[in-house]
Amino acid sequence: MDPVDTDNLVIVDALQFSNWDRELFEELRAGDLAAVHVTISYWEDARATLSHIGRWNRLFREHGDLIVPCRRGADILEAKRQGKTAIILGAQNCSPIDDELALVEVMNDLGLKIMQLTYNNQSLIGAGCYEAEDAGISRFGREAIREMNRVGMIVDLSHSAERTSLEAIELSERPVAITHANPASFHPALRNKSDRLLEALAESGGMLGFSIYPHHLKGGSDCTLGDFTAMVARTVDLMGIDRVGLGTDLCRKWGPGTLTWMRSGRWTFEPDYGEGSAERPSWPPQPSWFHTAASMPNIVTGLHAEGFSGEDLAKIMGGNWLAFFTDGFEAKG
Repeated sequence: MDPVDTDNLVIVDALQFSNWDRELFEELRAGDLAAVHVTISYWEDARATLSHIGRWNRLFREHGDLIVPCRRGADILEAKRQGKTAIILGAQNCSPIDDELALVEVMNDLGLKIMQLTYNNQSLIGAGCYEAEDAGISRFGREAIREMNRVGMIVDLSHSAERTSLEAIELSERPVAITHANPASFHPALRNKSDRLLEALAESGGMLGFSIYPHHLKGGSDCTLGDFTAMVARTVDLMGIDRVGLGTDLCRKWGPGTLTWMRSGRWTFEPDYGEGSAERPSWPPQPSWFHTAASMPNIVTGLHAEGFSGEDLAKIMGGNWLAFFTDGFEAKG
Protein backbone atom coordinates (compact mmCIF):
# COMPACT_ATOMS: atom_id res chain seq x y z
CA MET A 1 0.00 0.00 0.00
CA ASP A 2 1.09 3.56 -0.66
CA PRO A 3 2.20 5.59 2.38
CA VAL A 4 -0.34 8.14 3.62
CA ASP A 5 0.85 11.70 4.20
CA THR A 6 -1.87 12.91 6.54
CA ASP A 7 -0.39 16.41 6.69
CA ASN A 8 -1.35 16.90 3.05
CA LEU A 9 -4.92 15.60 3.39
CA VAL A 10 -7.68 18.16 2.97
CA ILE A 11 -10.21 16.65 5.40
CA VAL A 12 -13.84 17.68 4.86
CA ASP A 13 -16.86 16.52 6.87
CA ALA A 14 -20.07 17.22 4.95
CA LEU A 15 -22.34 17.20 8.01
CA GLN A 16 -22.12 17.75 11.74
CA PHE A 17 -24.80 19.02 14.13
CA SER A 18 -23.40 20.15 17.46
CA ASN A 19 -23.96 22.73 20.17
CA TRP A 20 -20.87 24.59 19.09
CA ASP A 21 -18.39 26.12 21.51
CA ARG A 22 -14.65 26.58 21.69
CA GLU A 23 -14.02 23.03 22.94
CA LEU A 24 -15.76 21.63 19.86
CA PHE A 25 -13.85 23.96 17.55
CA GLU A 26 -10.65 22.70 19.18
CA GLU A 27 -11.79 19.14 18.43
CA LEU A 28 -12.14 20.10 14.76
CA ARG A 29 -8.57 21.34 14.79
CA ALA A 30 -7.36 18.22 16.63
CA GLY A 31 -8.88 16.19 13.79
CA ASP A 32 -7.23 18.52 11.24
CA LEU A 33 -10.54 19.28 9.53
CA ALA A 34 -10.15 21.82 6.75
CA ALA A 35 -13.93 22.22 6.49
CA VAL A 36 -17.17 21.07 8.06
CA HIS A 37 -20.78 21.60 6.99
CA VAL A 38 -22.82 22.57 10.07
CA THR A 39 -26.59 22.40 10.44
CA ILE A 40 -28.18 25.66 11.59
CA SER A 41 -31.86 24.88 10.88
CA TYR A 42 -34.28 21.94 10.98
CA TRP A 43 -37.80 23.38 11.23
CA GLU A 44 -36.84 27.04 11.68
CA ASP A 45 -38.44 29.59 9.38
CA ALA A 46 -36.61 32.48 7.72
CA ARG A 47 -36.70 34.74 10.79
CA ALA A 48 -35.35 32.09 13.15
CA THR A 49 -32.67 31.12 10.64
CA LEU A 50 -31.50 34.73 10.50
CA SER A 51 -30.91 34.59 14.26
CA HIS A 52 -28.83 31.44 13.84
CA ILE A 53 -26.75 33.12 11.14
CA GLY A 54 -26.28 36.07 13.50
CA ARG A 55 -25.01 33.72 16.21
CA TRP A 56 -22.51 32.20 13.78
CA ASN A 57 -21.28 35.67 12.86
CA ARG A 58 -20.46 36.17 16.53
CA LEU A 59 -18.74 32.78 16.75
CA PHE A 60 -16.56 33.68 13.77
CA ARG A 61 -15.49 36.88 15.54
CA GLU A 62 -14.92 35.26 18.92
CA HIS A 63 -13.07 32.17 17.66
CA GLY A 64 -11.39 33.50 14.54
CA ASP A 65 -8.15 31.82 15.50
CA LEU A 66 -9.87 28.42 14.96
CA ILE A 67 -12.70 28.86 12.43
CA VAL A 68 -13.55 30.93 9.35
CA PRO A 69 -16.72 31.22 7.23
CA CYS A 70 -16.83 29.35 3.94
CA ARG A 71 -18.52 30.81 0.85
CA ARG A 72 -16.40 29.17 -1.89
CA GLY A 73 -14.13 26.23 -2.37
CA ALA A 74 -11.01 28.38 -2.16
CA ASP A 75 -11.95 29.22 1.45
CA ILE A 76 -11.37 25.56 2.37
CA LEU A 77 -7.84 25.59 1.00
CA GLU A 78 -7.08 28.90 2.70
CA ALA A 79 -8.38 27.55 6.01
CA LYS A 80 -6.13 24.52 5.61
CA ARG A 81 -3.16 26.79 4.92
CA GLN A 82 -3.89 28.87 8.04
CA GLY A 83 -4.44 25.87 10.31
CA LYS A 84 -8.13 26.68 10.75
CA THR A 85 -11.46 25.03 9.87
CA ALA A 86 -13.80 26.51 7.26
CA ILE A 87 -17.44 26.43 8.40
CA ILE A 88 -20.12 25.81 5.74
CA LEU A 89 -23.60 26.80 6.94
CA GLY A 90 -26.49 24.57 5.90
CA ALA A 91 -30.13 23.72 6.60
CA GLN A 92 -31.70 20.28 6.88
CA ASN A 93 -35.02 21.50 5.48
CA CYS A 94 -36.32 24.13 3.07
CA SER A 95 -38.09 25.95 5.93
CA PRO A 96 -35.55 28.84 5.93
CA ILE A 97 -36.95 30.09 2.63
CA ASP A 98 -40.59 29.93 3.83
CA ASP A 99 -42.66 29.85 0.60
CA GLU A 100 -40.74 32.69 -1.07
CA LEU A 101 -38.43 31.92 -3.96
CA ALA A 102 -36.48 35.17 -3.54
CA LEU A 103 -35.24 34.00 -0.14
CA VAL A 104 -33.03 31.38 -1.81
CA GLU A 105 -30.70 34.13 -3.00
CA VAL A 106 -31.03 36.07 0.25
CA MET A 107 -30.02 33.08 2.37
CA ASN A 108 -27.22 32.17 -0.03
CA ASP A 109 -25.83 35.70 0.16
CA LEU A 110 -25.85 35.45 3.97
CA GLY A 111 -23.77 32.26 3.80
CA LEU A 112 -26.32 29.41 3.75
CA LYS A 113 -24.61 27.32 1.07
CA ILE A 114 -26.34 23.93 1.42
CA MET A 115 -30.08 23.22 1.82
CA GLN A 116 -31.97 19.96 2.07
CA LEU A 117 -35.17 19.93 0.05
CA THR A 118 -36.94 18.08 2.87
CA TYR A 119 -36.36 16.83 6.36
CA ASN A 120 -38.31 13.68 7.32
CA ASN A 121 -41.74 15.11 6.40
CA GLN A 122 -43.43 16.44 3.31
CA SER A 123 -42.16 19.95 2.59
CA LEU A 124 -43.26 22.56 0.10
CA ILE A 125 -40.67 21.07 -2.26
CA GLY A 126 -41.03 17.29 -1.92
CA ALA A 127 -41.51 14.25 0.30
CA GLY A 128 -39.35 13.31 3.26
CA CYS A 129 -38.21 9.75 3.81
CA TYR A 130 -40.75 9.11 6.63
CA GLU A 131 -43.81 9.87 4.48
CA ALA A 132 -46.03 6.96 3.38
CA GLU A 133 -46.62 8.57 -0.03
CA ASP A 134 -44.01 10.20 -2.25
CA ALA A 135 -45.47 12.51 -4.89
CA GLY A 136 -42.09 13.78 -6.02
CA ILE A 137 -41.00 17.37 -6.61
CA SER A 138 -43.67 20.07 -6.37
CA ARG A 139 -44.17 23.05 -8.67
CA PHE A 140 -42.48 25.26 -6.08
CA GLY A 141 -39.72 22.67 -5.78
CA ARG A 142 -38.90 22.91 -9.48
CA GLU A 143 -38.48 26.67 -9.13
CA ALA A 144 -36.45 26.34 -5.92
CA ILE A 145 -34.04 23.84 -7.47
CA ARG A 146 -33.56 26.07 -10.49
CA GLU A 147 -32.84 29.06 -8.25
CA MET A 148 -30.46 27.07 -6.01
CA ASN A 149 -28.58 26.03 -9.14
CA ARG A 150 -28.35 29.66 -10.26
CA VAL A 151 -27.03 31.18 -7.04
CA GLY A 152 -24.66 28.35 -6.07
CA MET A 153 -26.54 26.71 -3.21
CA ILE A 154 -26.06 22.92 -3.00
CA VAL A 155 -29.19 20.75 -3.29
CA ASP A 156 -29.06 18.15 -0.47
CA LEU A 157 -31.25 15.02 -0.56
CA SER A 158 -30.16 13.36 2.69
CA HIS A 159 -33.65 13.09 4.20
CA SER A 160 -35.68 13.02 0.97
CA ALA A 161 -37.77 10.07 -0.20
CA GLU A 162 -36.84 7.98 -3.22
CA ARG A 163 -39.02 9.48 -5.97
CA THR A 164 -38.41 13.01 -4.72
CA SER A 165 -34.67 12.34 -4.80
CA LEU A 166 -34.64 10.78 -8.26
CA GLU A 167 -36.70 13.65 -9.68
CA ALA A 168 -34.44 16.22 -8.04
CA ILE A 169 -31.39 14.60 -9.61
CA GLU A 170 -33.07 14.72 -13.02
CA LEU A 171 -34.34 18.29 -12.63
CA SER A 172 -31.17 19.83 -11.24
CA GLU A 173 -28.88 21.33 -13.85
CA ARG A 174 -25.97 20.89 -11.45
CA PRO A 175 -24.84 17.84 -9.45
CA VAL A 176 -26.57 17.38 -6.11
CA ALA A 177 -25.47 15.83 -2.82
CA ILE A 178 -26.57 13.37 -0.18
CA THR A 179 -24.36 14.81 2.52
CA HIS A 180 -24.97 12.19 5.23
CA ALA A 181 -26.37 8.71 4.62
CA ASN A 182 -25.26 5.16 3.83
CA PRO A 183 -26.39 2.48 1.38
CA ALA A 184 -29.56 0.70 2.47
CA SER A 185 -27.84 -2.53 1.40
CA PHE A 186 -25.41 -1.97 4.31
CA HIS A 187 -28.13 -1.16 6.85
CA PRO A 188 -31.85 -0.80 6.00
CA ALA A 189 -32.60 2.42 7.93
CA LEU A 190 -35.31 4.68 6.52
CA ARG A 191 -32.68 7.34 5.98
CA ASN A 192 -30.26 5.14 4.02
CA LYS A 193 -30.37 5.04 0.23
CA SER A 194 -31.10 2.40 -2.39
CA ASP A 195 -28.46 1.30 -4.89
CA ARG A 196 -30.71 2.63 -7.66
CA LEU A 197 -30.64 6.10 -6.14
CA LEU A 198 -26.90 6.00 -5.47
CA GLU A 199 -26.19 4.93 -9.04
CA ALA A 200 -28.31 7.82 -10.36
CA LEU A 201 -26.52 10.20 -8.02
CA ALA A 202 -23.11 9.04 -9.25
CA GLU A 203 -24.08 9.16 -12.92
CA SER A 204 -25.16 12.79 -12.50
CA GLY A 205 -21.86 13.80 -10.89
CA GLY A 206 -23.30 13.99 -7.39
CA MET A 207 -21.75 13.11 -4.03
CA LEU A 208 -22.53 10.79 -1.10
CA GLY A 209 -21.19 11.51 2.39
CA PHE A 210 -20.87 8.40 4.58
CA SER A 211 -22.64 8.75 7.92
CA ILE A 212 -21.24 7.51 11.24
CA TYR A 213 -24.47 8.22 13.16
CA PRO A 214 -25.15 4.87 14.87
CA HIS A 215 -28.72 4.49 13.58
CA HIS A 216 -27.30 4.47 10.03
CA LEU A 217 -24.71 1.75 10.75
CA LYS A 218 -24.92 -2.03 10.73
CA GLY A 219 -24.66 -2.99 14.38
CA GLY A 220 -25.38 0.56 15.50
CA SER A 221 -22.95 1.80 18.13
CA ASP A 222 -21.15 -1.56 17.95
CA CYS A 223 -20.31 -1.19 14.26
CA THR A 224 -16.62 -1.88 13.78
CA LEU A 225 -14.23 0.30 11.84
CA GLY A 226 -13.63 -2.67 9.54
CA ASP A 227 -17.35 -2.97 8.77
CA PHE A 228 -17.49 0.74 8.01
CA THR A 229 -14.49 0.76 5.69
CA ALA A 230 -15.73 -2.39 3.94
CA MET A 231 -18.99 -0.53 3.27
CA VAL A 232 -16.98 2.35 1.83
CA ALA A 233 -15.14 -0.05 -0.46
CA ARG A 234 -18.37 -1.65 -1.72
CA THR A 235 -19.90 1.76 -2.34
CA VAL A 236 -16.85 2.87 -4.29
CA ASP A 237 -17.38 -0.18 -6.51
CA LEU A 238 -20.98 0.98 -7.03
CA MET A 239 -20.50 4.73 -7.43
CA GLY A 240 -16.84 5.29 -8.32
CA ILE A 241 -13.99 6.70 -6.28
CA ASP A 242 -14.74 10.33 -7.23
CA ARG A 243 -18.31 10.34 -5.93
CA VAL A 244 -17.92 9.59 -2.21
CA GLY A 245 -16.72 11.33 0.95
CA LEU A 246 -17.56 11.71 4.62
CA GLY A 247 -20.67 13.22 6.19
CA THR A 248 -20.37 11.86 9.71
CA ASP A 249 -23.61 13.32 11.15
CA LEU A 250 -21.70 13.75 14.40
CA CYS A 251 -23.87 15.32 17.12
CA ARG A 252 -22.19 16.72 20.22
CA LYS A 253 -23.30 18.42 23.45
CA TRP A 254 -27.06 18.27 22.96
CA GLY A 255 -29.67 17.14 25.47
CA PRO A 256 -32.78 15.03 24.73
CA GLY A 257 -34.92 18.13 24.17
CA THR A 258 -32.96 18.98 21.05
CA LEU A 259 -33.48 15.48 19.69
CA THR A 260 -37.24 15.81 20.28
CA TRP A 261 -37.15 19.14 18.36
CA MET A 262 -35.38 17.44 15.48
CA ARG A 263 -37.95 14.65 15.33
CA SER A 264 -41.10 16.59 16.13
CA GLY A 265 -40.63 20.29 15.43
CA ARG A 266 -43.97 22.08 15.71
CA TRP A 267 -45.94 19.77 13.46
CA THR A 268 -47.11 17.25 16.09
CA PHE A 269 -48.32 17.26 19.71
CA GLU A 270 -47.07 13.70 20.18
CA PRO A 271 -43.30 13.23 20.06
CA ASP A 272 -42.21 11.50 16.86
CA TYR A 273 -39.56 9.04 17.94
CA GLY A 274 -38.72 7.94 14.41
CA GLU A 275 -37.94 4.58 12.81
CA GLY A 276 -41.06 3.06 14.42
CA SER A 277 -39.69 3.42 17.94
CA ALA A 278 -42.06 3.72 20.89
CA GLU A 279 -39.29 4.88 23.21
CA ARG A 280 -38.32 8.43 24.08
CA PRO A 281 -35.45 9.46 21.80
CA SER A 282 -31.95 9.56 23.20
CA TRP A 283 -28.60 10.20 21.61
CA PRO A 284 -26.97 6.86 20.78
CA PRO A 285 -23.35 6.29 21.84
CA GLN A 286 -20.84 6.82 19.07
CA PRO A 287 -18.78 3.84 17.83
CA SER A 288 -15.59 3.36 19.81
CA TRP A 289 -13.44 4.46 16.88
CA PHE A 290 -15.24 7.79 16.29
CA HIS A 291 -16.21 9.67 19.44
CA THR A 292 -15.38 13.20 18.31
CA ALA A 293 -14.02 15.09 15.33
CA ALA A 294 -10.56 14.50 16.80
CA SER A 295 -11.05 10.82 15.86
CA MET A 296 -10.64 11.51 12.13
CA PRO A 297 -7.17 9.88 12.03
CA ASN A 298 -8.83 6.56 12.92
CA ILE A 299 -10.78 6.68 9.66
CA VAL A 300 -7.58 7.40 7.75
CA THR A 301 -5.99 4.35 9.38
CA GLY A 302 -9.04 2.18 8.65
CA LEU A 303 -9.26 3.16 4.99
CA HIS A 304 -5.56 2.52 4.57
CA ALA A 305 -5.95 -0.92 6.14
CA GLU A 306 -8.89 -1.57 3.77
CA GLY A 307 -6.43 -1.25 0.89
CA PHE A 308 -7.14 2.23 -0.45
CA SER A 309 -4.15 3.93 -2.04
CA GLY A 310 -2.95 7.25 -0.71
CA GLU A 311 -4.49 9.02 -3.71
CA ASP A 312 -7.91 7.39 -3.29
CA LEU A 313 -7.87 7.86 0.47
CA ALA A 314 -7.23 11.59 -0.04
CA LYS A 315 -10.28 11.80 -2.29
CA ILE A 316 -12.54 10.09 0.26
CA MET A 317 -11.28 12.12 3.21
CA GLY A 318 -12.08 15.43 1.53
CA GLY A 319 -10.61 15.86 -1.93
CA ASN A 320 -13.87 14.92 -3.61
CA TRP A 321 -15.90 17.34 -1.46
CA LEU A 322 -13.38 20.10 -2.16
CA ALA A 323 -13.82 19.65 -5.92
CA PHE A 324 -17.60 19.40 -5.59
CA PHE A 325 -17.93 22.51 -3.42
CA THR A 326 -15.45 24.50 -5.51
CA ASP A 327 -17.76 24.19 -8.51
CA GLY A 328 -21.08 23.97 -6.67
CA PHE A 329 -20.74 27.14 -4.60
CA GLU A 330 -20.12 29.34 -7.64
CA ALA A 331 -23.08 31.28 -9.05
CA LYS A 332 -24.15 30.49 -12.61
CA GLY A 333 -25.83 33.66 -13.77
